Amino acid sequence: MSREIAIDVHVHLWEKQRGIVDGRPVFDVGGGRSNFGGEVRQMMPPYMDDGKNTAERLIANMDYAGVSGCVVTQEYIDGNQDDYLLSAKEKYEKRLKICSLYEERPYFRREGFDGIKICAGRLADRDLKKLLPVFSEAQRQGKFISIDLADGDCQVSDMEFLIKECPDLRVAIGHFGMVTTCGWQKQIALARNKNVYIESGGLTWLFSSEGYPFLSAVDAVCEARDICGMEKLMWGSDYPRTMTEITYKMSVEFIRRTDKLTADEKKMFLRDNAAGFYGFDNVTEMEEIPNML
Repeated sequence: MSREIAIDVHVHLWEKQRGIVDGRPVFDVGGGRSNFGGEVRQMMPPYMDDGKNTAERLIANMDYAGVSGCVVTQEYIDGNQDDYLLSAKEKYEKRLKICSLYEERPYFRREGFDGIKICAGRLADRDLKKLLPVFSEAQRQGKFISIDLADGDCQVSDMEFLIKECPDLRVAIGHFGMVTTCGWQKQIALARNKNVYIESGGLTWLFSSEGYPFLSAVDAVCEARDICGMEKLMWGSDYPRTMTEITYKMSVEFIRRTDKLTADEKKMFLRDNAAGFYGFDNVTEMEEIPNML
């Protein structure tokens, strides 16, 4: 038996976590937990007890949940994972697109990567207009920019400037505009521009207090659809951090099962928009393996 497949546009991988938050280290302490700048947090599901968030574990979860491809993004709290992502893509080239991590220094890696991840809300200098050379070079090289903006609308005008200057650059705005914060709709409205899309990495985390099936998260998807059109929205899980409270399969099933979106809207959100934006040309149906239950 097959099912409607998906592409996940916001996941994380690391072989060893060596992150920084507010100048303090982030590192594994066992049991899926990390020391997060002096506080112990559940960073991954507890069965990831060796601290390794590997491509093999991700692929197994994708196979089980019916996810054909994914986009591996990065975060400062995990540390630079460029080397590991390059090795993972070499092994799973048909299923992974990968981002290099932009860091505030003269040189950061681009070769071999599909796109560039910018953690805009964590930058020391949050004036995004200064990133015009980075955006221009990404446009020239045919890469995409994956960017998580600071909460609300404080960086929206800077993004409008960059989008105008680089009209052919593909830009994916992450975390669904931080939908639970004031001003999130202005981030969504950026997707009214030709090559700007919105991805929902972390959406279940933002509505975690509500729990599965995340009815308010579905309502947020519908509101965003009314702002920029369903053709500009893409599904992302934010694996593995969001898997501390739900399974990977649940992170996509709440969309598959809702009756608030049409079949065509689900297909756009879960697969078609991402396939076009990121260039997945090998999306295939996957056999559903029955549970032992």
